[in-house]
Amino acid sequence: MKQLVEPLLAWYAGNKRVLPWRSDPQPYHVWISEIMLQQTRVETVIPYYERFLAELPTVQSLAAVPEERLLKLWEGLGYYSRARNLQKAARMIGEDFPGTYEEILKLPGVGEYTAGAISSIAFGELEPAVDGNVLRILARVKGVRRNISEPAVKAEFKEELRKVYPAGRCGDFTQALMELGAIVCLPNGEPLCGECPWREFCYTAENDCWQDIPFKKAAKPRRVEKRIVLIAVCNGKAALRRRPARGLLANLWEFPNVLEGEALPLDGVRQTEKVYAKHIFSHIEWHMTGIFLETAECDPRFEWVEIADLKEKYALPAAFNSFKEKLKV
Repeated sequence: MKQLVEPLLAWYAGNKRVLPWRSDPQPYHVWISEIMLQQTRVETVIPYYERFLAELPTVQSLAAVPEERLLKLWEGLGYYSRARNLQKAARMIGEDFPGTYEEILKLPGVGEYTAGAISSIAFGELEPAVDGNVLRILARVKGVRRNISEPAVKAEFKEELRKVYPAGRCGDFTQALMELGAIVCLPNGEPLCGECPWREFCYTAENDCWQDIPFKKAAKPRRVEKRIVLIAVCNGKAALRRRPARGLLANLWEFPNVLEGEALPLDGVRQTEKVYAKHIFSHIEWHMTGIFLETAECDPRFEWVEIADLKEKYALPAAFNSFKEKLKV
């Protein structure tokens, strides 16, 4: 694998994207960007990252921010446990960010990949960061037809990388691997082999078999839930409630909703509009019918909030965006 290092670093130097967290790769910046980038596209993350850092520029400011404000800054990124874990970790860190892979790995919400990314990029440690992008490009270049979701495959690739990581350029090499998988050896669709610095070494390019590699076990089909969502307004205020403290979208605000066929939690109201929407989670699809209602009595089972505050202060999951946007202040 050693022959892959220099061509990749040379390619990265001339082709890397300009990203805000790369301009000043201090540990806090790398950490925030890596957590945001989990399950989320770079283009989506950039404005969130810039807004987050503008309001919470330090570990200490993240530790001190009220949770409601933290979740509002995170609103729309999904996987809200990431934001809560960031704050838990910030409170553990205190003044000095941990400087080794082993210490970073102890932080809430940080796994082997994130710890490897932070330690190599921010501290220059020889610690590979192996995620789906890296697994895919290594499987293709080497012609590995094993299931890349298996821990043993990941461990083998990580150990092979550790043997060739270039001292003094660990951060560049980590980011170059990520970049190759993001913009050349694509996760969805045909790879851009003509632009790849590894083309002459690549088993997949030589054998034209990119569709077959990497091999991954087929995912289970998502469960579909049909839900009725009530967007109820009383005296200019909208009804919200907290979701349960555990499970999907734990403890976040939501519009009252039920599974189709269940009793609606509000009655004696005037319906004004219906809106249909769909939202896909990792393992569930919500097919939603949003019913807009007006009622003269503010049911005490719900939190009734000013519509302007709902939009500016309360963090609602992205599943409800289609309904929230139609509320008029």
